[in-house]
Amino acid sequence: MNIHPVRNEQEYLAALAELSAYFEREPEPGTEEGDRFDVLATLVEAYEAKRYPIDAPAESLIGA
Repeated sequence: MNIHPVRNEQEYLAALAELSAYFEREPEPGTEEGDRFDVLATLVEAYEAKRYPIDAPAESLIGA
């Protein structure tokens, strides 16, 4: 499996494109394709958390 961290927007978009194909035909867990799907999803999630963080709602909005 040739895979590397998602470091920029171009790599992020490429990883998303590859992931989207798996949603149409989800691979079997434990297979090489299943492992690739899991790793890509984890890399995309990590990139999104770093690049597009979502702040917790203000306490005044959640009725504290």
